[in-house]
Formats: sequence, C-alpha cells, structure tokens
Amino acid sequence: MRRVAFAFLTLFRKCARFARRLSGKTPADVASARIVSGKSWDEFCMSLRAAGAALNFPGSPQDPFSQTEGYRYLSRLVRAGLMAFVEYADDRAPVIHRVAHETVKLGADNPDNYYQTASINGAYEYRIRGRRNSIAYLSFGTQSGNYGEGRGLPPTGHVEAQDLEIDDDGHFEIFLSAEPQEKNWLPMTSETGTLVIRQTFLNRDEEIPAELHIERINCEMADRMPMPLSPEKLDAGLRQAGTLVTGASLMFSKWARDFKRHSNELPLFDPDRSLAAGGDPNITYYHSHWQLEKDEALLIEVVPPACEYWNFQLNNYWMESLDYRYHRIHTNKHLAHYEVDGSVCIVVSHVDPGLPNWLETTGHTSGTMCFRWIRAENPVQPSTQVVKLTELGNLRT
Repeated sequence: MRRVAFAFLTLFRKCARFARRLSGKTPADVASARIVSGKSWDEFCMSLRAAGAALNFPGSPQDPFSQTEGYRYLSRLVRAGLMAFVEYADDRAPVIHRVAHETVKLGADNPDNYYQTASINGAYEYRIRGRRNSIAYLSFGTQSGNYGEGRGLPPTGHVEAQDLEIDDDGHFEIFLSAEPQEKNWLPMTSETGTLVIRQTFLNRDEEIPAELHIERINCEMADRMPMPLSPEKLDAGLRQAGTLVTGASLMFSKWARDFKRHSNELPLFDPDRSLAAGGDPNITYYHSHWQLEKDEALLIEVVPPACEYWNFQLNNYWMESLDYRYHRIHTNKHLAHYEVDGSVCIVVSHVDPGLPNWLETTGHTSGTMCFRWIRAENPVQPSTQVVKLTELGNLRT
C-alpha cells in the first residue's frame, strides 16, 4: 500500500513536470499559479485525506480507542510537517527547533530525549555554537533529505559531545561542511538536508539540556538572512508536509504490523533499517509489539552490559511513546532498580503490583515497545515472559 501510494505520487509529479516543460512555464510561474488558484492547498488537504489509509493498514487495530489515538497522531504529524517545511524551512537561516516532543510523537520517540532539528543544505557551511551544560548524552547528525521526500533519513555525518573540543566553561563550536575541518567537524554531503540533535537525559529532573545556536558561515551577511516566503517555497513546503504525514504514518504502521509477528518478545531490530529511517548509529534497538490481558503482566529481564545508556519504553500501536509527563511508562540506566547480581526485571501491567520497575499501560491493552542500548560493549537481547498477576507474588519474596 505504501509503495503504491508513493508510486502514484511520483507518477503524478513526473506528469506535472512534463506538462510544465511543454507549456514553457518556469517553476516559479507554475508555483505562483498553484498558490493563487488554491491548487497547492487543495493537494495538501488531499494528502491529509490519503494519510488516513495508515489507520486502516492491514493489522491495524480498529477499536474506537486506537482509532481516536490514530487520528490524533495524524494531527500531530501535520503540526510537525508544517513546522519543519513551512515555518522553519529556510536553510539559509536555519533555526534549531523541536519537532518531536511531549505532544508530537513518531517512530518510538524516546521519553529521555530532547530532540532538535534544523533545515540545512550540503552546499552551504554552518557553525553551531553551544554550551554543554549537564545533559547526559549529546550527539549531532546530518542526514540525507527529509521525511517530506517520502523516504528515510540515511546519515551523512555524526559527531558526539565526547569527540568535541570543549572549553572549561562548557562552550564549543561545531563546523558543518562537506570539506573536512581541523576540529569539531560534522560532515555533510551534497545530499544533506537535515540536522538532527539528540540530547538524552538520565534524570530529566536534574539535568540541563545544552544551549545551541546555528548560523550559516563563509558567505555574505545578506546570504544569512531569511528569504521572503515565495510561492515556490510554500508550494514545496505544503507538498513536503503532506508527504511527511502520509509517508511516516504508513511506514510506522507497517513496522507495527510486522512487530505483531513476535508480540511480547524483544528481538534485535535490523540496524540497516534503523539507520535508513534516521536512527542513531550508536544505538542498538529492540522493537516489538506487546499485548496483555487484565490479569497478565509482561516481565522483561536483562543483565545490562557495560554501556553509556539504556532504556525501555512503552508506546501505543502507532509507535508514539505513552504520556511520560504524567505516567511511568519507561525506565533507564539511572532510574531502574537493580538486583544484587546486577540484573533488572521490568514489570509491565495494567495495575501496580507493588514491585520495582513497574511501568503503566495507561489504559492500553496493546501497543509497541522499544529497548535500546547506547554504545554497549556487548549488546544482549532482553528476555521476556508473560505471567499471571497472581504469579508476581514470588517476585516480592
């Protein structure tokens, strides 16, 4: 279904380009006509309508609760798309901003992460000025294209805070360019279109995220200023926003459907598939589906290997993290309770069993889940088992 949808969009755009060449009109002429006639807006609205197909993808839950969350999910993707491709789309004057956060979620967003992004261009050069502060993990990545192009986000460069030269006050500069730099270089290529910043908390209540600012460099001051919004920019932005909503929702619906094949287990997720979708190259992911009856609990047991960070989280079916603002839906290396042998036992159930590492299902009877290691020396697969709540008494002794 996803391939058919994108094949149709690709064919439509090829036909439109061919017709434009025949007419002798420039892209600016065509965009102006599309904006004035309302065609750009009409097609954007049509793409949102088409995105509803993700909620009926084979295997997707059709109950009112799941469908309600699904339509809210699509509305959140609309917000994300408009922010990324209309509001902050000028790569001459990029702005570091948050797209995925407490009320915009996609792709098993990490509750411990403070996600940031910016629109950039591999043909330009940029500088990020920042102050490290106390965030536990900080990484910067450049990626090819964006989700608004109907594909993944393969990496074009990556650097972490531990690799940077940082002064005694925590200040640093990072240089983004296709040409190598002497220090603090974040590589780009001609395909680069997105900057992704991951700041990861071990303890959100105590740590302070890094302060960051980006600017274009090695150009005239006039070339660093935002351009007035043009019909071409708006036409492209609406198209990309619509493609994000349609493409991301269909991709993650397919993932969730596939995860149901190993429900209540945590197998290794394909690293190449993760990278192609924009995953951090230093993270080992275990994605899956979970489903529990009212009288059941899911136990996840593991002895964490030496690693910089780990966490486990619960999501709804659409791969949105559950509401971590008000509920305990995840744990991590710092928050977890450890046994004397160094092992961890995470308990997922609908009611509090009175045990350490209990995670809430927040009214959900099923969903998706994710376990991740960062820089693990020897990543291990967590073991899982579903038990009756009455059997949990043995764990209290």
